[in-house]
Amino acid sequence: MSLADDKSSLQATYAPPSATGPGGAVPATASSDREHRTVAAVRPSRVRTRLERSGGWESLAASFTELIREAPSILTSAVVHMVLVIVLGAWIIDGESEPEPLVLAARIGPASEEDAPQLTALEEPVELAPSLANDLVESVATPEFEAASSVFSPQIEQAPDDLFTPAAAPSLPSAVGNPGAVLAGRDPRLRGQLLALEGGTTETEAAVAQGLAWIAAHQNSDGSWSLHDFHHAGECNGRCGDRGMISDTAGTALALLPFLGSGQTHLRGEYNLTVARGLRWLMDHQKSDGDLRGAGGGTMYAHGQATIALCEAFALTQAELLHDPAQRAVNFIVAAQHGQGGWRYRPGQRGDLSVVGWQMMALRSAQMAYLQVPEETFVKANRFLNAVQVSPRVGQYCYVPGGHPTPIMTAEGLLCRQYSGWKHNHPVLNNGVEGLLKHLPRDNNVSMYYWYYGTQVMHHMGGRPWQEWNAALRDLLVSLQSTSGHEAGSWAPGGGHDQQGGRLYMTALAVCTLEVYYRHMPLYKHSAAAGEEPAKNK
Repeated sequence: MSLADDKSSLQATYAPPSATGPGGAVPATASSDREHRTVAAVRPSRVRTRLERSGGWESLAASFTELIREAPSILTSAVVHMVLVIVLGAWIIDGESEPEPLVLAARIGPASEEDAPQLTALEEPVELAPSLANDLVESVATPEFEAASSVFSPQIEQAPDDLFTPAAAPSLPSAVGNPGAVLAGRDPRLRGQLLALEGGTTETEAAVAQGLAWIAAHQNSDGSWSLHDFHHAGECNGRCGDRGMISDTAGTALALLPFLGSGQTHLRGEYNLTVARGLRWLMDHQKSDGDLRGAGGGTMYAHGQATIALCEAFALTQAELLHDPAQRAVNFIVAAQHGQGGWRYRPGQRGDLSVVGWQMMALRSAQMAYLQVPEETFVKANRFLNAVQVSPRVGQYCYVPGGHPTPIMTAEGLLCRQYSGWKHNHPVLNNGVEGLLKHLPRDNNVSMYYWYYGTQVMHHMGGRPWQEWNAALRDLLVSLQSTSGHEAGSWAPGGGHDQQGGRLYMTALAVCTLEVYYRHMPLYKHSAAAGEEPAKNK
């Protein structure tokens, strides 16, 4: 099947049903099977669209004129007033002066007689000022992560001692916590608006939901996920292919990230117990010094990924049970840094940019959660970034000092620079971004590792770079999702890093990439990024 056929099939499968309830959400049905949940953006009623499909406003006017000619005067008067009220209501409801809000639904109910999925709403839509999402994007601070209050008032409940036991039924707070503006887009009250504002679609959210359902269905009974053995978890029974390397720590951490990215935590969401069991497994397998590398192929890669998961979960919930494990994991990264500023597979090794990228993202996640990170750690890390940058004036990066630059390492290096404080108009940053735009995502060169980092870089930049990148990636990535058999909802790996990680790794990063519209708020103001010229080199 071609990519175009795959895309058409996916769009047909997740087309919103025509019968909608209050707020545009489909009326609730019976409890759904977990494997068939989805998240979709459903638009409200479109009166104008229906009129256009039935012959347009001209057809309506012609019919109305004929009715007047043949009807008695009293009836004519009644009909005129009735039609005017209907037309006025349609104009008010569907007026083009106001953007149509997106309402998120969270699961697919039992199939109807036509075998079409029935969407049901996660919760009642929350009325927000139309400008709130725009205002929030404009208000995000530059990446210095000074302590700032969230746009929401935190309503956090103290986590009970037995929160992480599978039998627990944690109460769900009405907000995701106070993580600061960078993570605020994960709140379900904003996610739909940001999806529309930043360029997401109904299809991207449906793909995210199917990806989450696939990941949840391949969780091990002990709460972990396996990169190499996921095909024996749940009811898979070997029906999914593309096994990866051996590292349950990396598998568990990567699997948790897309749940957290969509605002799912152990305190709230359809997958709260799935997340709780995964976090519990990470905490149970952490050593006293904070080490989360685990057995098998566990390296600093796995530790960095697990640290991100713990820090994000703590940032989103402020649960005390997560504070110490997250802080110990951060402390282990700090202690493992090489004297020249890098990290590699084992503590104290000379660095490579691939491992460094995950550690820097972990440390920035720690700052988003207001955990303690020594400033000197970032100072040394930036020295390493200088060493793998091909020259002070060129925004290209190598795997190790003295190597050859590649688009993959450049994307990772530029994201590190963005989180290190480079402004949107930094000349070298803009130089590097323009270079990445020459290597846009293509269906004949699938590299999820590159797309994952490149997407974040471009989203933070905003403006033309983001528009070009999103146009190339969005529908392509959706079209690559498996849509049949037990693999439905997952992504088959490409080459390089993707092949080593396998299907679980590929699916986790693909879902995180499609969550980009709300997973992290843009670091720079889009208006400034689009309107100011880059500063000149000095």
